[in-house]
Amino acid sequence: MLCVLIGMPGSGKSTVGRQLARRLGLPFLDTDQVLETRLGCSIREFFEAQGESAFRDREEQTLAECLAQERGVVSTGGGIVLRPGNRQRLQQAPCVIYLRASPEDIYRRLRHDTSRPLLQVADPLRKLKELYADRDPLYRESSRFVVETGRPTVAALVNMISMQLDLALPDRLGARTGETPKL
Repeated sequence: MLCVLIGMPGSGKSTVGRQLARRLGLPFLDTDQVLETRLGCSIREFFEAQGESAFRDREEQTLAECLAQERGVVSTGGGIVLRPGNRQRLQQAPCVIYLRASPEDIYRRLRHDTSRPLLQVADPLRKLKELYADRDPLYRESSRFVVETGRPTVAALVNMISMQLDLALPDRLGARTGETPKL
């Protein structure tokens, strides 16, 4: 089983992904970590030196390679859905979960994080609201399931996702409906 987590920066993709992979006995891949290893520098440094377009090119290639894995839990970068090719690849993946968090919840989690290039602005909450407005429809288009992260603990989210995967995936892998179910 290959399960991909998408969502806004700070929605919990890496944290939940690590725990979910452990629970399911699957390898864990984080596209941002894979990229940093390949780039030899932080995403922020690459972003500043080469620009967003060059970063998105490398991110697209990394996603394609991660999706070629047969088993695992893959955590993606928040902007992975910006490229149409990435959305198409995600739509073809057997399990894509959108970890949905409000801009306010994300801001509360990230307000002191200086490692995220898109949030290094005068008003990060406003930036998160703009990003959310632009990306929420793209996340929904690219996912099979939506999980509201709100305020549950990581353990509670992993439990909920794991139980729902056990129930939903055998019936949903073969057919894609036009509606994105909520977990």
